[in-house]
Formats: sequence, C-alpha cells, structure tokens
Amino acid sequence: MKSTGTDNKKEAMRRCLEWAEAAKAGREGRLTQERARKVLADIFARANKETMSASTVKEYMEHWLAKKELEVEESSLVQYRSAGNALLDHLGAKANRPIETIALRDVSSFRDAMARRMAAASVNKVLKILGGAWRQARKDGLLDDDLFSKITPIKGARGTRRPFTMDELKLILAVADTEWRGMILFGYYVGARLSDIAGLTWANVDLASSDLHYTAQKTKRPMHVPLAGPLVEYIMALPSSDDPQAPLFPTAFEGNRTGTLSNRFYNIMVDAGLMPKRTHGKQKKGREAKRALNELSFHSLRHTAASALRNHGVTDVVAMALLGHESAAIARHYTKIDRATLRRAVDALPAIVVPVGETDSNKNKARTGKK
Repeated sequence: MKSTGTDNKKEAMRRCLEWAEAAKAGREGRLTQERARKVLADIFARANKETMSASTVKEYMEHWLAKKELEVEESSLVQYRSAGNALLDHLGAKANRPIETIALRDVSSFRDAMARRMAAASVNKVLKILGGAWRQARKDGLLDDDLFSKITPIKGARGTRRPFTMDELKLILAVADTEWRGMILFGYYVGARLSDIAGLTWANVDLASSDLHYTAQKTKRPMHVPLAGPLVEYIMALPSSDDPQAPLFPTAFEGNRTGTLSNRFYNIMVDAGLMPKRTHGKQKKGREAKRALNELSFHSLRHTAASALRNHGVTDVVAMALLGHESAAIARHYTKIDRATLRRAVDALPAIVVPVGETDSNKNKARTGKK
C-alpha cells in the first residue's frame, strides 16, 4: 500500500519488514520517538549511501549563532544570544535532543513563560529572532516545518513611553555631568538613538557646515543632520582632538552597551526626581517577575524631538528625514501633538456653517454690507 522507493525486491522487502515491525511496536505502545527516528535513519542511510542530517537544539543554536557573528552587529548579536539561551534554559534536558523532536507545545509553553515576566514587545522580538533560526534549520534540511511561524504573537501595546516635557528636560540637564549633558542634547536636537550617540567620533562632525554625519546602527541608514545652535556651542566647548576617530563622549564610547548606558541614564532621572530608585528586592520581585516598561527613558528624547518638530509646524516629510523614520506609521508612533497645536489647527479651519443665533438674512446683509 506504500512505495518503498526502490525497484530492488530484496531491499524493498527489508524496508517493508522494518516498517511492519515499527507499526507493530506502535500498536503495542512500544514505539518511541528515538526508535522511530532510528528506523528511518537506517533506511535513509542504505538508500542514499549517507547518514541523515541531525543536530540537537543546543548544537544547532551554537552553529546558528556562529554564523550570525559574521552577519550582524555586536549589539544585535547580544540579543540573538539572549534569545537562544532563553530557549535552551526553558527546554532543559530537551535541549540535548534532536531539533526535529521539539514540538509546537514546547514552543508555545516557552512563549507563555516569557509572557509572564516580559513585556509583549520583548516576547514577540524573541519569537521573531528564534523564528529566523528555525527557518534556517529548515533550509539546512533538519526540519520539515517552522514551528515559530505557527505561534501567535503576544497581544499588547507597542509601548507606553512618552516625550519629556520641557521642564523635565531642564531637570535632567541640571543634574547630568558634562558628557551626559551633551548626549542628552544630541538626543533632543538630533533625535539619534543612545547607541548611535555613544559611538560618535570627531569624524562625524563637520563644524564648517554645522552638520552631523553618521550611519544609524539599527537601520543602516546614512544620516545627515544639521546641528542646532546649542549643539554647536557644546561641541566647540569640548577639548579638541587631532585624531578624527577620537570619541565625542569617551566614557560612553568605551562602555557602549545600550543596557549599561540606559541604566546610567535611569540614575540621572532618579537624581532629577523623575523616577523612583530601583528597589527590586523590597518589592519581592524575583527573576521571574514581569518588568514594567518605564514611560520615560533615553529613547523618550527621540519621541520628544519628533513631537517638538510637529508641534512647531515641521512637515511629516521633513521630520521623517531628520529622525530617520522609514514610514509614516513609525513617525506617528513617535509623535505626540500637544493640545495647543491641535487647538490652533482647529481654529484655523474655515467656517462652513452659520453661527448659532445668526440668521441667513443677517449673513446676507453682512455679505452685501447692507443695514
């Protein structure tokens, strides 16, 4: 009832007998996953004169991450490793089993475990990263299916971060040291991400034309941004360097890890009275506790820049070019229009109805100038 894939009668009979034995073991409840794979592997080896490709989850993740070292930036590689380690920790002993033995229920339980301690956006990012590993494993002939493509992302708001108010900006500038004050100014006037600012060198600055040139790490997009007056003043006050590759912010440049720098900025906000001190232990939150997303972070400066540009009448096209947004949808996410701007916009709309209390005849008299 099933083709053996060979016209050699002796070999065909051997395969049939092996399948029959496996089927009998299955009916009797003796067919384990390991035995089923061994039967197929033996048949494959005799038919193709080579062994079946096989790899444990742990072995494949190590192989995949080694390839990624050549393909992605160090900042992205850190996230890839973190995602891979999280999966291996969750699987436990199963991580040492062949990758094809991982079932949909294993991936689903991994997603649910993350959702209990991480924000939705973080969970979905991990799923996306590991989905790439599974797709590659399928291309490598180790899998017939991509389990991660069948997992539904976690529902949740993209984020609750908001822009800084002008008063809040003044508070953090007042408590920041010279280097962090400059990074904050770059965050506001340029709208650059923290890692991009920390990596700036004197070669990125053209004081003759008051321009900043850099390549955004996240999007790989070359950015050319005019420097605002306060930024030029700040740069001019810095000790000059004959080395164009010397960093503008030496301390941040040496320890350019986004997580570390974000924590330092959080402490600045604590000093400014904008955030409470972190008391993880006192709140009885262990490692499995779900982390709340702070509404303010260094990235909020990017939101602040986007909102300020729109509130001062800058068009979407210009704002997107300055901040490096790749779509109008992303630009809208970063923009918060204040009430005064909305009021000015509403008041500017031309009247199309007669105000209450004014009759059509009065309107006609006003139009003709008759009394």
